[in-house]
Amino acid sequence: MKLTSLRIITANIKPLVQFFEKVTDSPAIWYTEDFAELISGTGTLAIGSTRTMSLFGEGLITPASNQSVIIEFLVANVDDEFERIKNHVHDIVQVPTTMPWGNRSLLFRDPDGNLINFFTPVSAEAIKKFS
Repeated sequence: MKLTSLRIITANIKPLVQFFEKVTDSPAIWYTEDFAELISGTGTLAIGSTRTMSLFGEGLITPASNQSVIIEFLVANVDDEFERIKNHVHDIVQVPTTMPWGNRSLLFRDPDGNLINFFTPVSAEAIKKFS
């Protein structure tokens, strides 16, 4: 089994895709007006409109209601990324901080309120883990 993507369902697809294009500095691939993907070397962040969910059934999701998932991106230098994105992000939860497990992390929310973590391994153990 191979985890290939994570999908966010939103009622406001265009602004959310534009937000992720800015913070990841990557262009999205739009397949339809209701579905786009941002593809990295290790996985895909898919973003679909609420209209796509009718293909699976009704009442399955509540957009902008995530309370337990953090979407994480490994970045080369979290402090540089903070400087690059801070004017595009309206809800910084935590400025770059070195965590006890050896990652330096920046935590913020996307326009739908999902938690996003940009992190850089800084301890020898964390660097080895992500090498």
